[in-house]
Amino acid sequence: MCGIVGIVGTSPVNQAIYDGLTVLQHRGQDAAGIITIDNNTFSLRKANGLVKDVFHTRHMKRLQGNIGLGHVRYPTAGSSSSAEAQPFYVNSPFGIALAHNGNLTNAEKLKERLFTQARRHVNTTSDSEILLNILAHELGKTDKMKLDAEDMFTAVTEVVSIVSGGYASIAMIIGHGILAFRDPHGIRPLVFGKKETERGMEYMFASESVALATDGFEFVRDVAPGEAIYVTENGEFFSQICAAKTTLAPCIFEFVYFARPDSNIDKMSVYATRVNMGTKLGEKIATEWGDKDIDVVIPIPETSCDIALEIASVLGLPYRQGFVKNRYIGRTFIMPGQELRKKSVRRKLNAIDREFAGKNVLLVDDSIVRGTTSAQIVEMAREAGAKNVYFASAAPEVRFPNVYGIDMPSASELIAHGREVEDINASIGSDGLIYQSLSDLIAAVGQENPEISRFETSVFDGQYITGDVDQNYLNHIDELRNDSAKSNREAAMSASLELHNQETESAESD
Repeated sequence: MCGIVGIVGTSPVNQAIYDGLTVLQHRGQDAAGIITIDNNTFSLRKANGLVKDVFHTRHMKRLQGNIGLGHVRYPTAGSSSSAEAQPFYVNSPFGIALAHNGNLTNAEKLKERLFTQARRHVNTTSDSEILLNILAHELGKTDKMKLDAEDMFTAVTEVVSIVSGGYASIAMIIGHGILAFRDPHGIRPLVFGKKETERGMEYMFASESVALATDGFEFVRDVAPGEAIYVTENGEFFSQICAAKTTLAPCIFEFVYFARPDSNIDKMSVYATRVNMGTKLGEKIATEWGDKDIDVVIPIPETSCDIALEIASVLGLPYRQGFVKNRYIGRTFIMPGQELRKKSVRRKLNAIDREFAGKNVLLVDDSIVRGTTSAQIVEMAREAGAKNVYFASAAPEVRFPNVYGIDMPSASELIAHGREVEDINASIGSDGLIYQSLSDLIAAVGQENPEISRFETSVFDGQYITGDVDQNYLNHIDELRNDSAKSNREAAMSASLELHNQETESAESD
């Protein structure tokens, strides 16, 4: 998962992009980047780390210009090398930069197509670089020195016709402006807003509406599935649907876990959907667990807090904050490496003993993916003196990997893959485990926008909406995503970097 921001302004945009990325930090903590255009020249700063650590005063002074892109990243399948941090750029035609959230399911075929048909070399394992080069190739098919909106939409139409997967993208073209587009299913979120200034209209694109609010932009709407929006550097606005067939099927996991509660995605309040999840799950617990003497409802902060509060209300039970979260530890779901995730759980959470001692507690989490966090939290509750520890998940069993931009691990690393609830309960060590049903989750989220007839729910049911995902592809991403493969890539890259440093030191000493 990644967060993207793009602004066409009437004054320098570097600070606004920085601020936007800061409130999207939850979408990626591995790397950050900003690129701007000033005097028809790109200025770029990107590196591994949080936004506050990547950008210092000297970098911000260099990132001048009234138009720019920003990106926060965590790796979906590639390495966490800073070389794969975004945005990427190419020099031809014109000079194009791109930031992308999602994953292309036909990336390997596209990479081959780029080489054989366009003679374009892709230097990283990132599918974002592939998408950039595909777009650049299509924009370069005309001999015109100045492209208009029709040229932009013609290029995006061709891109959409050959690219498959989930993607929300913002491209920036020197001498032209910003071009934003979303996949035909609207899997990954993308919104835009505007701001009237004395010098003219400014436009901002972002993964979530909270970024617009932070920068003082008025929310206009979501970018529609298959839509492209072109804003010139002078603030002229154009839009067009560029896909032959579209259907809105947003990723439901955005509402379960990723998005901030103060965001709105596809006309749905993330906060409201989580309250609805709590209502549905609370009703299920009341029906199926009437025999359990639960004393208190305790959330596993922070995503599940609103859900747990509603569950407590439905059940007529006390709600307590039994865990204190260290906010300086990243989200364990998106941390690379199983060992790092294990170590981070206890550094991230600390139990308040008096809320557990001698009680039958109901722990509520948004979801259970690997089970690493769940098992350790159950153990922490017991150590704090809980008599019985029951566990509720606001999402159904995660049984299948995600292929549209979320770093779900390989199937064998998903605790629910091939297991029944009783087995999962035993694995995490709880005295009882209950999951939200998929139908209830869909109803809880869809209640906020009845116009949506389908959500992207593949992690729960294995139904991949783009229709091009088979077992061969799943085997391929399994090889890329499992913790062992990631560890081997990181070790190889570390060795390469160490050799490079040694050679540099030797050359300098000579």
